[in-house]
Amino acid sequence: KYINRMGNKQIDSVLKIAAMQKNTIVFLDLQVALSNLKNEIPHIAKYLELPYVHIGIDPEFSMKDGSLPGKKIGKYDAADINYVSQYLADVVKKHNLPPKVFVVHRFTQGMVTNYKNIKLHPEVQIVMHMDGWGEPELKKGTYRNHIYPEPVQFTGFKIFYKNDLKKAPKRLMTPEELLKLKPAPIYIQYQ
Repeated sequence: KYINRMGNKQIDSVLKIAAMQKNTIVFLDLQVALSNLKNEIPHIAKYLELPYVHIGIDPEFSMKDGSLPGKKIGKYDAADINYVSQYLADVVKKHNLPPKVFVVHRFTQGMVTNYKNIKLHPEVQIVMHMDGWGEPELKKGTYRNHIYPEPVQFTGFKIFYKNDLKKAPKRLMTPEELLKLKPAPIYIQYQ
C-alpha cells in the first residue's frame, strides 16, 4: 500500500526526547497512500491517548483512486476529516485530556473537498495548514487562495528550510511576514 510506517520504537524515542523539555508537544503525521485513515489511526491510537501527542493528516498522498503516491495530488473529503475529528474528540473525552490539535496539510484547492461540511468539536482544534514550498510570494498566494477562504477553524503555515530556498529570492519568510498574513497563522511549522 506504499506505506512505510514509523515503528513504535522510533516513536517512543521521539517521545523520550520530548519528555526532556517541559510543555513539548509531538505531532504524528499520517500519509495513508493506498490505505485510509480508518485503517491507519489504530497504528497510533495508544499515542493519541497521551496529552501531548497530536495528529496531522496529509491529503497529498491519499490516493483514493488507486494512483501511485507522488504521481498526482491526493485529497481528503470533509467526511475523512470528520472521522478523525470525532475519533479525537472521543479520545479526549474518554481519557479526560486537553483538546487535541488536528493539522490538515493543504496547498491546492482540490486537496480538501466539501470543507463547509467539516464539523467542529470543542475537544479538537482543526488547523488548515499551508504546506506548499517555494518562494515567499508563491507561498503567500497559496495561503491567500487556499487557506484564507476556507480556514475551517484555525490556520497554519509551513516553512521548509531547504525547499523554500530553491528559487529566487532564495530566502525564508520571516516571522514578521508570517504574522502579517490574514488571518495570522496560529501554528507555524519549520521543516
